[in-house]
Amino acid sequence: MKILIVRVSSLGDVVHNMPMVADIHRHFPDAQIDWVVEEAYTGLVGLNPHVRNIIPIALRRWRKSLWSAATRAEIGAFRRQLRGERYDLVFDTQGLLKTSVVMRMARLSGDGRRIGLANATEGSGYEPISRIFHDQSIAVDRRTHAVTRARLVAAGALGYQLDPRPDFALQPAPQQRWPWMPEQDYVVFFHGTARAAKQWPQAQWIRLGQALAARGLPILLPWGSQREQQAAQQLAQAIAGATVLPALPLMQAVALVQQARLVVGLDTGLTHIAAACGKPTIELYCDSPRWKTEGNWSPTIINLGDLGSPPSEDEVLQAALQLLA
Repeated sequence: MKILIVRVSSLGDVVHNMPMVADIHRHFPDAQIDWVVEEAYTGLVGLNPHVRNIIPIALRRWRKSLWSAATRAEIGAFRRQLRGERYDLVFDTQGLLKTSVVMRMARLSGDGRRIGLANATEGSGYEPISRIFHDQSIAVDRRTHAVTRARLVAAGALGYQLDPRPDFALQPAPQQRWPWMPEQDYVVFFHGTARAAKQWPQAQWIRLGQALAARGLPILLPWGSQREQQAAQQLAQAIAGATVLPALPLMQAVALVQQARLVVGLDTGLTHIAAACGKPTIELYCDSPRWKTEGNWSPTIINLGDLGSPPSEDEVLQAALQLLA
């Protein structure tokens, strides 16, 4: 059986789609599974040993120069690669018009099917028009966790029951010591997020960092924008031994997470990677509903806060000490 998954973005959503692959592989060990994903995330999907081929797409980059000859040539090459195989099942687990169009471009075997979501979940960006490209639409409860949603779509199409615990099957990223990586155990703070309302107060980050630094744990501060870099510099000035990291490519950030003693982070993709890898992780929810993405599959993950109810400084410190112990 040949299967194609269309889940192109965003980073956290790609991570949360991983257990669907392991489920299929567990029930159909001989299935050949390909994945269409944004070019920036191909390295991450490549850590999943159950994915045979990764087909990169560059929607984010193409739409900036849609009518240029170079972009049209890239789109043509993508289409040829996508249509180079005939699939028995094509899954669109994102539920957008753009992803359903990609689903439609793929070629099917004689009795192949295109399968997607029948409805939105609460707060999702689902677009009902996507259903016109489905041969089968799978309904899920409106309050379905982001990980469970994709798993249910595959289980509904292939006729199996979900195992309770999701398997992300993420293998270690290439191990390497970079100049910024300490020799001893370290803690990572994913303190930045695109939406200001999701942030945790900087004063609380500082006091948490000071408490952990006093226990001999250096704090590493990644960032993803100029504003986040400035915030990291301010944190480093107030936390002894803290290090502001250079701009990291995604796979270096994954290696940073996988080698950390503890990760504390906001509701962002890199925090979700830490949880998916089974690292001791504290997920901080300040302005997003916890039920949608919380790491609920391991005792090494502690989820704090909720929509409109940020966690207290003491709650986070106690959780950190619990995981470190």
